[in-house]
Amino acid sequence: MKDATTRHDDGEVVITPYRDGPYLVRGPFALRDAEGEPIPVARRTIALCRCGKSRTRPFCDGTHKLIDFRAPGALETWPPEVPEVSS
Repeated sequence: MKDATTRHDDGEVVITPYRDGPYLVRGPFALRDAEGEPIPVARRTIALCRCGKSRTRPFCDGTHKLIDFRAPGALETWPPEVPEVSS
């Protein structure tokens, strides 16, 4: 399994959720709006907003830091796992 710092193949798209931050998308990808229209992208790596408050959505503008957005950088389970309390 590759981690976020491992270089990926040229044809592979890698999406990495950053803790308390955006999704980083690396690789050859196409970004489209809800109607299927292309959203122009000038880079092979972009940050997508996860907090919902960016002024440049769908791109991240760093607002997550100002609003104290919290989200893990790993897979979440639902319902959240609660450690068992021993009696």
